[in-house]
Amino acid sequence: MSAPAHVISDSAEALSAAAELANVFRADAAKRDAGRLLPREELEHLSSSGLLGITVPAEHGGADVPARTLAEVFRLLASGDASLAQIPQSHFVYVNVLRRQGSPAQQRFFFAEVLAGRRFGNAQSERGTKHIQDLRTRLEPDGTGAGFVLNGVKHYSTGALFAHWIPVLARAAHADDALHVAYIPRDAPGVTVEDDWDGMGQRTTASGTVHLERVAVPADRVVPHHLTFEGPQLHGAVAQLLHAAIDTGIAVGALAEAAEFVRTKSRPWFESGHATAAEDPLLIQSFGELSLQVRAAEALLDAAARAVDAATAELTDDTAAEASLAVAAAKVHAGKAAVQTSSALFEVAGTRAALDSLNLHRHWRDARTHTLHDPARWKIQHLGRHVLNGTRPPRHGLL
Repeated sequence: MSAPAHVISDSAEALSAAAELANVFRADAAKRDAGRLLPREELEHLSSSGLLGITVPAEHGGADVPARTLAEVFRLLASGDASLAQIPQSHFVYVNVLRRQGSPAQQRFFFAEVLAGRRFGNAQSERGTKHIQDLRTRLEPDGTGAGFVLNGVKHYSTGALFAHWIPVLARAAHADDALHVAYIPRDAPGVTVEDDWDGMGQRTTASGTVHLERVAVPADRVVPHHLTFEGPQLHGAVAQLLHAAIDTGIAVGALAEAAEFVRTKSRPWFESGHATAAEDPLLIQSFGELSLQVRAAEALLDAAARAVDAATAELTDDTAAEASLAVAAAKVHAGKAAVQTSSALFEVAGTRAALDSLNLHRHWRDARTHTLHDPARWKIQHLGRHVLNGTRPPRHGLL
C-alpha cells in the first residue's frame, strides 16, 4: 500500500466512489484485456478508495453498508471493467465469513486490516475431485498444539496474486474434516501463487493456481466455516448476489458501448431512408428490446438485494430461503442478459464492430466466462421446487 486507505462513512459515499472508479477503469479496460495487462495500479486505487472496507461492522469503524449498496457498487464497477469487478468478489465473501464466525479477536485484527486497504484473495476450488464440495486440502495439527500445517493445491484463485491475505477453504483433520477457512499471508513460507490463468474472458483477474506446501497456520488464523451452515444463513446469497451484480454490470456496459458505437461510428443501412444509424427504426426496436433485458436484470438485482437486507434484519429459515431464491432469480436472468446483450452488440453495431482492434468482444467473453461460475439450471430447479412444493433451498455457499 502506497498510502493509507480512506475510510468510507456511508452508502452515498460508497456509491460515489464506485461510480468514479468505474469511469476510471472503463477508460483502459479494452487495452488491459487485449494485452492481458494485470491491474495492479488499479487495485491500489481500489484499496485506497476505501471501498474494500464498506462492509466492516460499524462497531469496528466501518460503514456497514447494506447489501443493496454493495450490489450496486459491484454493478457499477463491472460496467466499467468486469475483470476488475470480479477480483474483490471473494474479498467481500471472506469479510462476511469473519462477520459470521470470527472470534472477537479475529474480527478486531482482520477488520482493521480491511479498513487499512488490505485485500483478501481466495483459494477455494480444486480440480480432479468428485465435485466442488469435495476438497482435498487439509489442515493438520502441527504437533505443538499451537497451530496447524496446510497442504493443498487450489485453482481458479481469483485475487490471490494481488492479495495481502489468502483465505483458504480446507477440511480440518482435527475436527472430523469439518470445513474451515485459514487466513494466511500472501507471502507466507510455502505459499506459491502461479499466474497460469488463460481463460478466454475475465483475462486480467489472474485466477491462477495457489500451491500450499506445509504452510504454518496459527490457530487464531482459522475460522470454523462449517458452523455457518448449521442454521439459517446468507453466506451463499451474498456471494451469489455479487456475481449477479457483475453479470448485470457486464450487460449495462455492453449496451452502453453498443449505443455509443451506433451513434458515432455506424453507417445507416441504405434501405432505412435515414441519415444516421441511430434513426433506423429497426435498430431502435433492437435497442429497446435489449434495454428491457438490462432493466429487468437491474430490477431483479435490486429486489434480491432488498431480500438479503430484510433477512439480515430478521434472519429465519423463511427469510433466508426467500433471500436465496430472490438472488437465484436475479443471477439466472442477469447471466442471460449479459450473454445476450454482449452478443447482440455485434448485430446492432454491424461488421466493423467485429474488428479485433476494437476489442468489443471482451464483453461477450467476460459474460460467457463469468456465467460459467455455477450452473443456472440448478437455481431454476430450486425456484421450481419452492413454487410447487414449498421446498426451501439447501444451505450451501452457492445459493
